[in-house]
Amino acid sequence: MASEGKESKPDSQPAATQFTCKDLAASATHQPTDKKLFENLSGAGKVIGVLTSGGDAQGMNAAVRAVVRMGIYVGAKMYFVYEGYQGMVDGGNNIVEVTWECVSSILQVGGTVIGSARCQAFRTREGRLQAAYNLIQKGITNLCVIGGDGSLTGANLFREEWSGLLEELAKAGKIEKEAVKKYAYLNIVGMVGSIDNDFCGTDMTIGTDSALHRIIEVVDAIMTTAQSHQRTFVLEVMGRHCGYLALVSALACGADWVFIPEYPPEEGWEKLLCTKLLENRANKKRLNIIIVAEGAIDIHNKPITSEKVKDLVVKQLGYDTRVTILGHVQRGGTPSAFDRILASRMGVDAVLALLEATADTPACVVSLSGNQSVRLPLMECVHMTQEVQKAMDNCQFAEAVKLRGRSFENNLNTYKLLSQKKPDSELPKSNFNVAIMNVGAPAAGMNAAVRSAVRMGISEGHKMFAVNNGFEGFSKGQIKEITWGGVGGWTGQGGSILGTKRTLPAKYLETIAEQMRIHNINALLVIGGFEGYQGCIQLAEARPQHQEFCIPICIVPTTISNNIPGTDITLGSDTGLNAIMETCDRIKQSASGTKRRVFIIETMGGYCGYLASMGGLAAGADVAYIFEEEFDIRELQANVEHLTEKMKTSIQRGLVLRNENCNENYTTDFIYQLYSEEGKGIFDCRKNVLGHMQQGGAPSPFDRNFGTKISAKAVLWLSEKLKESYRKEEGKVFANTDDSVCLLGMRTRKLIFQPVTELKSETDFEHRIPKEQWWLKLRPLMKILAKYKISYDVSDSGQLEHVPGCEIGQIETQTA
Repeated sequence: MASEGKESKPDSQPAATQFTCKDLAASATHQPTDKKLFENLSGAGKVIGVLTSGGDAQGMNAAVRAVVRMGIYVGAKMYFVYEGYQGMVDGGNNIVEVTWECVSSILQVGGTVIGSARCQAFRTREGRLQAAYNLIQKGITNLCVIGGDGSLTGANLFREEWSGLLEELAKAGKIEKEAVKKYAYLNIVGMVGSIDNDFCGTDMTIGTDSALHRIIEVVDAIMTTAQSHQRTFVLEVMGRHCGYLALVSALACGADWVFIPEYPPEEGWEKLLCTKLLENRANKKRLNIIIVAEGAIDIHNKPITSEKVKDLVVKQLGYDTRVTILGHVQRGGTPSAFDRILASRMGVDAVLALLEATADTPACVVSLSGNQSVRLPLMECVHMTQEVQKAMDNCQFAEAVKLRGRSFENNLNTYKLLSQKKPDSELPKSNFNVAIMNVGAPAAGMNAAVRSAVRMGISEGHKMFAVNNGFEGFSKGQIKEITWGGVGGWTGQGGSILGTKRTLPAKYLETIAEQMRIHNINALLVIGGFEGYQGCIQLAEARPQHQEFCIPICIVPTTISNNIPGTDITLGSDTGLNAIMETCDRIKQSASGTKRRVFIIETMGGYCGYLASMGGLAAGADVAYIFEEEFDIRELQANVEHLTEKMKTSIQRGLVLRNENCNENYTTDFIYQLYSEEGKGIFDCRKNVLGHMQQGGAPSPFDRNFGTKISAKAVLWLSEKLKESYRKEEGKVFANTDDSVCLLGMRTRKLIFQPVTELKSETDFEHRIPKEQWWLKLRPLMKILAKYKISYDVSDSGQLEHVPGCEIGQIETQTA
């Protein structure tokens, strides 16, 4: 595995391990001066066990790797507990001390290399007593548990009983009385590994994104054959108690209908389904996709199976209908970039949580909120998860959806709005014309965003216009009305169907204004990259000269480079990361069984190092050179020495990523030649420039879903602004305030609209990047996991938060 550094004592580490992240300090000038640095936290004397339990999920191995390496890095002893709780009860060779190299080459492997098993014995006190004895033999008093709510609930019970178990062991003479004091309390930190995303308190569980990748791969393949034969396909996906996979995959592929446990169809759904399928065929749609969660039910809590749906369609409509049950395919395969990064972040934070834990610290779960890692009390999360099931059992489905969380609720509301067009007689009539365009380089997810915007706009009663070929096409009048059916099947297509160009509007202002008059454009949605952002600024600044631009304007940031201010994540960047990660996996595999080899890989991104940094974290790179962090020849030499030491171990591959514009003199060729020369006799080098393959391909499930939701939100905002700015007496829209030209971006935990004029001060226009970038704080993780000595700011960690809407008193009552 390329990120694997050598196993060495502190005093024998290569020069590279003395590298300190001066660049991190430079990037974090906005941080408080009283930073909490993790190097001040010591794991000396700590013994940590890591286990995976319950169903397996892609990304579990990335989490195990991060826990082990972070633990060893801070000086703790690390143990694998094989086969989950069964291994803990059985003891012996199931509890084994591990080294740095033990977790080499597992980052890209699905499932769990340490095994998982259901364990009836651990459900009994006798089983837990034996497990406690086995842990004490190794001195383990810290557990990192990766599993679902059942596994984590069991871990919490084990923690609560711990002191009683030790006293019982001492009375039986199995352990010394001193051991009861020495190992007085057990600390538990959980990470949720579940493809179903059925655990409350976290936006995403480890494995969910990878499972969506498997589902969407199958759907995309099925759609081609279904179109050939005018078929209806019924797909059954996992989700016995939670409909997340079914719901998001339905959003991501534009399914005709979805059945999920939390939102059963209304009475008489059979007729409604058949009517919709008939309408779609009448509109010349050649295929129908129906997605069924395995736990789907009707409003009377009776199962709705895929076979039942198929029989209905065949009997009522006579359509050629096939059923595909995805089954365990969804659990398999390599983890996605999202899951690898998520699991690595959570694994590192889990070790930090264990280092900071005391006897009074409750068992916690490391969760994801927006793009932030947070710690939540384990039993609060479990309580909320159980409340969802109770609500469904009582047929309180609206309550169940609300308890699932804001993200689930938003997904469902978006699907309902976009999947079914109301009859024209029921649609509101706004008399507003809204134009949509793509600007900048093509990025995966653009088409999903356009589809969503068009359908949401029509639902709002607007007339929607598509602008082809960016601002240049706008100036030439390449504008036409686009209908609901005109964007059918767009979600899964890469690139830009509308056509996109990097041209800015400055030299076309007069002709664009004229086209706006001709087509009576009342609002504009720009789905694009840095040029789209700049173009909106130019339109806003030209308002005094051209009143046509005094309309609501919104930009949805879309570029693989993730280089636009005002948002932590841009649409398209997830697909770009997956392309980099998959290529790195293949490149590393090409060296399997050969002599020692280091790969130098150049990524896109302009001056923004996001792709190189996060791609490096996902692929397990040793180092990633980026523009935002200055480096010199001494650092390059230190990196070579670090790799030289690494090659003396059993880990004999290296991976070095370089952002295309990181340094004008230290080019990819220069770095390749330097490594080749300095590594002579120790390792050889290969280089690869990934190029435009990072921009191509079908959009990832994340980008399809993100593009659908963010674009729908943008149109709703435009609708509100149109109502606010409409001058009834003049019969026209007039908006000239700063807050009528906004960028919609994700900031930490929520989507917010920000005036582009305010974002100008946050922008480095020369290099086309934001002045501050949140992901720079994650840069040290890659180097920590490659065994570099580095400073890491953990000021954001350590605060135990509470699950929204969960009363602490309720938890205490339930667990008493």
